[in-house]
Amino acid sequence: MTKAIMVQGTMSNAGKSILTAALCRIFKQDGYKTAPFKSQNMALNSFVTRDRLEMGRAQATQAEAAGVDPDVRMNPILLKPVHDSGSQVIVNGEVFGTVAARDYYAMKQMLKPKIMEAYHSLAADFDVIVLEGAGSPAELNLARDDFVNMGMAKIANAPVLLVGDIDRGGIFPQIYGTVKLLPADERALIKATIVNKFRGDMSLFDEGVKILEKLCGIPCAGVVPMLDVDIEDEDSLSERLTRRRMDPVIDIAVIGMPHISNFTDFTALQATPGVGLRYVGDASDLGTPDFIILPGTKNTIGDLIRLRECGLEAEIKRLAAQGAAVVGICGGFQMLGERVTDRDGVEGATGRSIAGMTLLPVTTEFSADKHRAQVSAAVLKVDGVFAPLSGKSVEGYEIHMGVSERAPGAAPLLRLSSGALDGCQKGNVYGTYLHGFFDGAECRGAICSALAEAKGVKLPAPAFDFAEYKNRQYDLLAAGVRNALNMPLIYQILDKIGSRPFGS
Repeated sequence: MTKAIMVQGTMSNAGKSILTAALCRIFKQDGYKTAPFKSQNMALNSFVTRDRLEMGRAQATQAEAAGVDPDVRMNPILLKPVHDSGSQVIVNGEVFGTVAARDYYAMKQMLKPKIMEAYHSLAADFDVIVLEGAGSPAELNLARDDFVNMGMAKIANAPVLLVGDIDRGGIFPQIYGTVKLLPADERALIKATIVNKFRGDMSLFDEGVKILEKLCGIPCAGVVPMLDVDIEDEDSLSERLTRRRMDPVIDIAVIGMPHISNFTDFTALQATPGVGLRYVGDASDLGTPDFIILPGTKNTIGDLIRLRECGLEAEIKRLAAQGAAVVGICGGFQMLGERVTDRDGVEGATGRSIAGMTLLPVTTEFSADKHRAQVSAAVLKVDGVFAPLSGKSVEGYEIHMGVSERAPGAAPLLRLSSGALDGCQKGNVYGTYLHGFFDGAECRGAICSALAEAKGVKLPAPAFDFAEYKNRQYDLLAAGVRNALNMPLIYQILDKIGSRPFGS
């Protein structure tokens, strides 16, 4: 019989996603076929499965930690904010439509059966399901139609681990306040608490553990330290957006946008020795980087207007004219073109058309159809600083709603395995729809080596295998969390997973 356990938090960014990934890895290491599940995720970082369906990137990462293929059943509802009051709603991997927040809450009862079907279908294929909540279960104004936190725990009959973030302070009101705000039946579902992100001498919180246990009447399963691991994390709350490497050999600037999506495209670059990757949201902070990247965005026109108004567009064009290397990925590729048009209001207002940065001879028009695919490709003959990329193999996925047309005679960047051409290049400016472009060691190594050579410097190490790197990070995460948690208690809460003894 499939067993389930759920990780809920006292707030957003308490560490639910990372702890869910850790438990997925631990259960895998202990011999159980494990899958993550999050009924509803709001995120601009998404992933395309082998069967061309879209799901939250966090659940894809958790699946990777569990050693299984990402499956859209792991995240049946994905909300991708398009603007402040509306989101694109993805149901079972397909676009349902763009819905205002008020209208979405009105349709939740219609979505609940789809969530239940996805969960029970997934559970039939696995030994253990590790569920993740969203925000906090004590958001009382949302409790009535909840199918993300306690509502989902009831559907799955899953015991709950409640996680608090001690790094933000106020761990006692976080955890005790959450427990006390819940009705008795939901309070009873919480079987243990976890204190997350502790810095310093762990023994200093021994008395704190006793206080928490006395206040809440349930055991504390452990105090997890602030772990030094590199795991892909969620959207705008990610510390990755402010992380800096001191004295890098190569300076890469990723243009920060209000609706930035899939910044996980740059995780491998950020982990490369000698590479300093920073996110820039203001023209005064751009400086003179060796390489500028325009990332994906869920609102290409709106974010392009913002770059224009804050002066970043002018700075990017000035540096490109001086020979700086510029690459646009997905929405960033669209921005680099001559014009972006949204006749049907895919991104919001109907009938908008705006001039692009005019750095690539490309025009883009949005349509309601979303293109999703996992692809492999070969880089065509490349001019400019990235000439060493020519002929290299790349893999990744495409996920976009715009169709981009190159001007006659304009040079594409990639030839897909299907024979189709992708992207565009002109001088030192390049664009592609391929997410994951920098993940492969061959492509990333050629880019970093070319940038270093142009500066007359050397990188401290060759490009590494990103898949192996991520696998090592999952093992480090699992070891750190396993050491911090009372795993016999976790297995007891999980009802010992049938008759198999712990650790066998």
